[in-house]
Amino acid sequence: MIQILVIGRHPEILATVVRLVNNNPAWNATGCITNEEAISAFTNQQFKLVLLGGGVDEASETELCIQFKAVNPDIKIVQHYGGGSGLLSAEIYEALR
Repeated sequence: MIQILVIGRHPEILATVVRLVNNNPAWNATGCITNEEAISAFTNQQFKLVLLGGGVDEASETELCIQFKAVNPDIKIVQHYGGGSGLLSAEIYEALR
């Protein structure tokens, strides 16, 4: 099972993205709204991929990338701004290659 951390600032959109990711039986998404939640989740689980969603500002993105790379230098971090489940799946498959 591939663990994917999804970070977004809008609870409804985050829930939708997590649900779409979890539609793939090989993937398991964990959704976080705050930087603190995301960093805590990242240090307690083995994630293969991080999806940064809408609303994550540049300062937060920089902080999160620094924190995640300190724990796992090989972590893949992808920005996802929406566009439907097909685009989401394509972004995830591309990042995992």
